[in-house]
Amino acid sequence: MKLVPAHIAAFILNKTARRNFRLLLRYIGLLALLVTVYSILFHVLMEAEGQEHSWLTGFYWTLTVMSTLGFGDITFTSDIGRAFSIVVLLSGVLFLLVVFPFTFIHFFYQPWLEAQDRARAPRELPPETQGHVILTGNDPVVLAIVTRLRTLGRPYVVLVAELKRALELAEEGIKVMVGSPDDGRSWKRARVERASTVVAAHDDYLNTNIVFTVREHAESVQVIALARARESVDVLQLAGANHVVQLADLLGISLARRAYGGHTRANVVGTLDGLLVAEAPMTHSCLVGKTLGDARIAASTGTAVVGTWEEGAFSLPHHDTVIREGTVLVLAGGSENLAAFDRKAGGTAPDTAPILILGGGRVGRVVARELTARGLDYRIVDLNPERATKCDKSRLIVGSAADYDVLERAGLRDTPTVVVTTHDDATNVYLTLYCHKLRPDAQIVARSNLDRNVSTLHRAGANLVMSYVSLGASTVLGLTDARSALHVAEGLELFRTAIPSTFEPVSLAACRFRENTGCTIVSIQRGHERMLAPSAATSLEPGDRLIVAGPPDARRELLKRLEGPAAKRAGVPRGAASFE
Repeated sequence: MKLVPAHIAAFILNKTARRNFRLLLRYIGLLALLVTVYSILFHVLMEAEGQEHSWLTGFYWTLTVMSTLGFGDITFTSDIGRAFSIVVLLSGVLFLLVVFPFTFIHFFYQPWLEAQDRARAPRELPPETQGHVILTGNDPVVLAIVTRLRTLGRPYVVLVAELKRALELAEEGIKVMVGSPDDGRSWKRARVERASTVVAAHDDYLNTNIVFTVREHAESVQVIALARARESVDVLQLAGANHVVQLADLLGISLARRAYGGHTRANVVGTLDGLLVAEAPMTHSCLVGKTLGDARIAASTGTAVVGTWEEGAFSLPHHDTVIREGTVLVLAGGSENLAAFDRKAGGTAPDTAPILILGGGRVGRVVARELTARGLDYRIVDLNPERATKCDKSRLIVGSAADYDVLERAGLRDTPTVVVTTHDDATNVYLTLYCHKLRPDAQIVARSNLDRNVSTLHRAGANLVMSYVSLGASTVLGLTDARSALHVAEGLELFRTAIPSTFEPVSLAACRFRENTGCTIVSIQRGHERMLAPSAATSLEPGDRLIVAGPPDARRELLKRLEGPAAKRAGVPRGAASFE
């Protein structure tokens, strides 16, 4: 019911709908005139036959005959009267039962439905719209970005060329606008000059057109373009893109970072204010089996543990969290701190056996490149012999990864890690299950194209799974908010905040910071001094600048506690009470 006023407004404001409505009213007027004429002739003929009827009876008779109801309670006795009845009947069939329904549908009902569609999928945003993210395309990556933007409460709109697809997305609760992404008029109607970011997620050729068109109407808006081919990066940058994201390359880098090569290593995934954020897979680490409290990582290395990944699920760190073979620690600190962590967590000598890469496509080749940069040996298994032109022939094993003999030749018996990289999730599940049964002690890192298959791959035996969709959404979202936060992955971001001047000093233990906010303080900047991984005894003081890690909803809750209306009441000191 809330949409009815919007539908009526859209219908009234549409010029074609108003013209059609005027034509429909003319036709109804013609029918009213015809009924009036027939009613007058009815009286004339009835008086000629000596019958007396009221004017209301005349209209009643005319409408019953024209609509073919013909109750038969009022009839003519003369031939001329009956001939008149036949004329009224036939004209009623033609004008009232045949022409009128089609006229009503064409000039009123169909425009009304179109007005409803336009209200759900408008072709123009309100003039006051600003600070929004405009996305083009509707693939799983774009839809995942939309989900995260909605979680953060940020305004957005998806620009869709086809009305049918736009209506399907609107039915799912997604805010859409109908318009061609390569038409400058669509970008004007999308208020691109007031937008914060534009995300182009079509093929490379259309993305280039989109970026170039956007730049004609908005020079300062941030433009992020997704690129499939490496040669398209330069072209998209020349067209005006601020950031060009190659998701296939990023996925390959992420898979390689998580591959165990005989020793544990913290791999940097981002920076914020000079603070390095890294991920460290714990496979075969000497810390496996210990709790975070027993490991004393912060105390011995100065590295802050801001979270853990376990079978695709992120959780905040706790003293009693057990480090397992499939655990990935999310760390923050300086380069010296991460180097100290590597020394503490390594525990074993590097393994010389090659890592197996199943799939020699683009992602698999990126994994191979990253492993080479780390000084690790590898073997690529691929069924397509043409991959030899793009891969190192000496490290390519041609054959099916589902063939035991092929895997034996590739070195499955001794490999520390198997990386599954094909572009088909069903194949990845099959190969993961097969390799896990053959080598249950080997680490398996798998690629997932859709989020819904992450848990399936874990059940099949994968220690770590990287989702193409989640990685793409997190990367793009991080670029849209890069000045205020670092999006590490789905469910985790690092952000800046400050302690207000009216804050009363309180220790982290006294205010139960982590328990009450769901966030972890990574560092405290006090003047020129930075304190990494502060202990529970560390106090929070007015003016402190914090870097905090936590999920997006916890970030909003913390900022609300520090900057909300209650925090702005003058003369009211706040300390532990702010976090209760």
